[in-house]
Parts: sequence; structure tokens; C-alpha cells
Amino acid sequence: MSIRNTVEADLDTIHTLVEQQPLANNATLDRYRESLVSGHYRHEWSWVVEENGVIQALAVWWGVPGQERPFSIDGLYFVGDGDPVPSWTALIEQELQIRPADGEPAEYHFLLDSGWESEPAVAGAVELRMRAAAAAGLTAITDRLRYEWQPTDGLPQRSTRLRFEPADDEAFVTMFMRVSEGSLDASTARDVARLGAEAAAREEVELYQTMLVGDRAWWRFAYDAEGKLIGFAIPSKNNGGPVVGYLGVLPEHRGHGYIDDILAEITHLLAETGAERIRADTDFGNVPMAKAFERGGYRNFAVRRVLSFPEE
Repeated sequence: MSIRNTVEADLDTIHTLVEQQPLANNATLDRYRESLVSGHYRHEWSWVVEENGVIQALAVWWGVPGQERPFSIDGLYFVGDGDPVPSWTALIEQELQIRPADGEPAEYHFLLDSGWESEPAVAGAVELRMRAAAAAGLTAITDRLRYEWQPTDGLPQRSTRLRFEPADDEAFVTMFMRVSEGSLDASTARDVARLGAEAAAREEVELYQTMLVGDRAWWRFAYDAEGKLIGFAIPSKNNGGPVVGYLGVLPEHRGHGYIDDILAEITHLLAETGAERIRADTDFGNVPMAKAFERGGYRNFAVRRVLSFPEE
């Protein structure tokens, strides 16, 4: 068995695997082709197990164009009827062993329909991939609810008690630090534990500018009628379209419903750009955010399962 990066000559085989094995994998054939052109997929980020010149297994990673290493696994594929777990584990470890020690920790994202656990074929496909990821060290599991808003859902009422103004990057770093206190977002808690509050905040600001493709000019601070800083809003876009990038309320102002005002502002700002749909994620455990999405007219349509390294 040998492991190598994919090359152009592998594309026919890769296209066949992507098309024939959609369960628990994020790539469609169109997404694969488009992402290879955009740089979100790269041959140097994709690996195969090969025996006697024949591909037996494939791992496709997703990343940000211009960055050195990919961010997350987007799909694992296997040829034949044997146990795929050892091959998949080896492919994951191949990428991890060349990742800089101080680089962004790798993750594995599953984009799943609501109720996926009641579908035996999907649940079985996820379970096999989770076994491979766990063997490579990705043992922490975070499930996130995925929400969607469409114009037919109607715009939520825009806030009459908050005003929204732009702010510079340093101000957003400070804001991220402040809202991380008591945050119910699992990834925020992991980043703070890993890096400390300030470094985690700086990484967040950088990631929202590099991993998303929305206009930085859309970012806003929220102030009340007395000029007190209440929270912030990051409307943005990814390759799939407009998204609620992030929103937060300062700890001292939580419990007053400001989350609804900020979400409404994000929805209006994105709708004004012509958004035909807006998507958003929140952790299963972040009940206040989930309820805010529902009050704001967003519909839960899917689940994102994230596998990551456990906190040390």
C-alpha cells in the first residue's frame, strides 16, 4: 500500500467516486469541479491509497485559497467491499503529520439532513468515517443546527432601539474577547482554551475575513439610544451564498432580547444585497441562539457534525 497526493490523471476516478458515494460526503460532482478551480480543493490537499497502481481510497480536504494547509475533511471514499477504516485513518494521518504544529487544528465536517440518524445507510456511512477520524485523534464531537431564511419567510422587524455602525479590526478583536466570556459556542470555547482570549479573538477576525467571501464593510457594532455598546453583527457570504457569519451580545447586556435585534439587522443587510437565501449554524447547546433564529423566521433544515481534536 502506498499513499500519495492526487494528480490530474486521477480525475476520472475521483469524479466517479464523488458521484457514486454521496452518503456522508459533502462534495457533489459540481462542487468538486468548482472547488478545484477556485482553490478550495487542491491536489496537494487530496490523498489516495494506491495498490499496484490502482486507487483504493481517497480523502478530499477543503481549505481557503492562498493558505498553506487545508481546514477540514470534506469527503472520504473507498473502492471495494473491505474495511475502509484503516485506509481512511492512514489518509487523515498523512495530512496531519505535515501540518505545522502552530497551524490551525484540523476538523472534519459532515453536512447532514435533519433526521439523518434514523436513516440506516447514512448513519452507517457516518459511523465508519467517525471511526477513522477518531483513530487519527479527532474525537471531540460538536453538533450544530443549520438554519435557512428565504424572502418568502418575510423580513423580521428591524430594530428601533439599536443603531449599527462600522468599526475597525482592532475594535472587533476587543469585541470578540468580550463576548467570548460565557459564550455557549463550542468552537469559541475551544479556541479560547487553546490560544487564550486575545489570540483567539485575533484568529477569529482573520478567519472571518479569509474563510468567508462577504464584504468586510458589512460588519457592524450595535449601540443603544444612550450610545452604549451592546454587541456586534457579521453578515457575510461563503461559496454557497449569504450567511450569518457571527453575532454576539456583551455579557452585561444579555437577557434583554438584543440578539433578535442584531439578527434582524444581519437579515436586512443581506436581503438588501439580493440574497435569495441566508444560512446560519449554531450549536445544539446554544438554545438562546436557536430560539432567536426561529423567532427571526429561520427554518432548521439540516445538521452540521464537527469532529475535532479534544481540548488539552
